[in-house]
Amino acid sequence: QVQLVESGGGLVQAGGSLRLSCAGSGSIFSIGTMGWYRQAPGNERELVALTTNGGETNYADSVKGRFTISRENAKNTVYLTMNSLKPEDTNVYYCFANVQIRGSGKYTATWGRGTQVTVSS
Repeated sequence: QVQLVESGGGLVQAGGSLRLSCAGSGSIFSIGTMGWYRQAPGNERELVALTTNGGETNYADSVKGRFTISRENAKNTVYLTMNSLKPEDTNVYYCFANVQIRGSGKYTATWGRGTQVTVSS
């Protein structure tokens, strides 16, 4: 079994910064793409940022230049550094990883439980 556990969410004023972390644990053989999505109540989950295990990154237009995604492969961990936060960034942020479980020949999409980010104006 594999778990992704997010941390680092909270309440911040507009213009402030937060750093989210997501650590994978369990029977992990390898991890491919990792990333972050966000979802507000009543809305669909949307992509924030992705990173491949080769270091390529992809960002939503709304966060380009403000958010940075990074990862530590040895720790099965992905980070999201969020600067210049805006009230519209308020959401639940979910960690995502494409995980190859030990003994399995395929990758499985895996999600964390989410962490709340609230930006006050």
